[in-house]
Amino acid sequence: MEFEKLQNIIADVAGVDPSEIKPETTFVADLGLDSLDVYQIVVGIEDEFKIQVPDDAIEHVTSVQDAADLIKKAVG
Repeated sequence: MEFEKLQNIIADVAGVDPSEIKPETTFVADLGLDSLDVYQIVVGIEDEFKIQVPDDAIEHVTSVQDAADLIKKAVG
């Protein structure tokens, strides 16, 4: 499932258990990630889902749901 793959990508970068990653989880406030961490997550998404994320879209990815929506839009 796509969400489980996304959870694993985020958990790997954040150093947390994938079960802690929920759609409403925010990268900065909840996980304490910085912009470099978010960039690593985006690169992981691009590799895992074989998609290209536009640079201007990265700044709008602030939560797990934002990342899931990005994937859904790119995959179709």
